[in-house]
Amino acid sequence: MNVAAPQNTTIRTGVARVLEQKRRFLVPSVYHFYCDPPLIVRGDGCELIDSEGRRYLDLYSGVGAMSLGHSHPDVLAAAHRQIEELQHTTTIYLTPPMFDLAERLAELAPAEINRSFFCASGTEANESALLMASQFTGREQFLSLDRGLHGRTKAAMSVTQIPMWRTDPFLLNTCTRVPGYDDQSSLQSIERELRTRNYAAVIAEPIQGNGGIIMPPTGYWQTLRKLCDDTDTLLIADEVQTGINRTGTFFAVNHEHVTPDFITTAKALGNGFPIAACLTTDRIADTCKRPAAATYGANPIACAVALAVLEFHQENNLAAEAMQKGIHLEVNLQRLAQRNDIITSIRGRGLMIGVELGDGSNGAAAVITDRVLEAMKDSGFLLGKTGLGRNVVTFMPPLVITAQQLDTACEQFEQVLDSMKK
Repeated sequence: MNVAAPQNTTIRTGVARVLEQKRRFLVPSVYHFYCDPPLIVRGDGCELIDSEGRRYLDLYSGVGAMSLGHSHPDVLAAAHRQIEELQHTTTIYLTPPMFDLAERLAELAPAEINRSFFCASGTEANESALLMASQFTGREQFLSLDRGLHGRTKAAMSVTQIPMWRTDPFLLNTCTRVPGYDDQSSLQSIERELRTRNYAAVIAEPIQGNGGIIMPPTGYWQTLRKLCDDTDTLLIADEVQTGINRTGTFFAVNHEHVTPDFITTAKALGNGFPIAACLTTDRIADTCKRPAAATYGANPIACAVALAVLEFHQENNLAAEAMQKGIHLEVNLQRLAQRNDIITSIRGRGLMIGVELGDGSNGAAAVITDRVLEAMKDSGFLLGKTGLGRNVVTFMPPLVITAQQLDTACEQFEQVLDSMKK
């Protein structure tokens, strides 16, 4: 990828000014990638463009949000049409896009998942699921898996089990942690807890994204569903990252033919527009009758965009595209792993792939990962990083990315990894 651009002191001064604004006016906990960060000013398909005109292949797509890429014409057209008609009301008024979207999601979700509560973020969607689970069961306790990430509000952070994201010093004591997918005792621990204490729900990601693209063993979710059924415990599938065809099917739970009691979705649903949904069954929804609203939860523009996103996904079979391109990407990465022992593991499904570098038990792997990300950025490729040790290079590109673009990224990735040996 060509990223050459003439140095421009005025532009670099602009970058320095933005960094100074960040230092002075933002809360310090809002951090950014890279020692020498680009100033992103525009998006075009699968690429981002910085203030110097440099183009970057976006292989992280806003943590999986931009499934159709940047400035997609269908997304822009839907937003333009809607903003000219109606920009905003709230859920206290009837507006067609909200109900059309709820109906469409009911058609696409697993059987029995028919009801939606709309909000603006994945965190809110998970918070809504936790609330409805307590309302339905009359219980306040929850189980969550080690390495799970579910949000930054009080309850969502309390069920999060990644230390760096548990920043609240006074987390709720209504959540019990159990071993995650990478521990053989996980299901036994869940069964022991569910049979000795009354829990409202178990919350889990079908693939743990920020935990390092951690996959459940085959059959895990089927066993988990049975354990929940046997103990009258609800099951919440956090599909904020895995949903909307990211893993090769509309929701990742479909891979194991499991219907949870709740599915939460966000990110790719709006392709960058803030919209999220907590989906549940008629049986649970019918008990949730106390007033609830979200000012921006069903914003007409966001709903119209979501409908356009879902239509494009269906018409272009992006589920199959994600699966096929994901296999193509993984084959390329496995080839790299065979000749580069810095790669210790490759895992994922569809276009949600993690490449673990080194041993995450010490800080050295995280340093190497940062060096790899910096070098890839300097070459025109933006990647993510996840994992408890922040040493898992993460590929979550737009689903419309081409095989050729993936090949180019892998070629550069190989060169960067080779340079780490020198």
